[in-house]
Amino acid sequence: MSDDSTVVPEVDLEAFETAWRDGATVLDVRNPDEYVQKHVPGAVLVPLPELGERLDAVPKGRPLYVICARGSRSRSAAEAMRLQLGWEVLNVTAGTEGWAESGRPLATGPEPGTAEA
Repeated sequence: MSDDSTVVPEVDLEAFETAWRDGATVLDVRNPDEYVQKHVPGAVLVPLPELGERLDAVPKGRPLYVICARGSRSRSAAEAMRLQLGWEVLNVTAGTEGWAESGRPLATGPEPGTAEA
């Protein structure tokens, strides 16, 4: 039986898009090469292996939406941030790949960027 304190709330793409359009704070925990190829506009990159050492680079916001490629790395990051730091975090279940496959706006390059046409 799992303890409810280890469960991280998850959001689907529809709920995430609504929050994103309203200015949600987004943390991308993928690798830099993945991020440069495509990312949710405005998402800040802090790769999962560097997260513990770079908490100062994590964007401040409540709640914090954590995203990766498909949802597993972001779930790990969100669980750690919630359990160890007590942060209010949500995992984006379909990830950046789901976001892209659904035709939603993307940015490219090493910076958070804005949506490309």
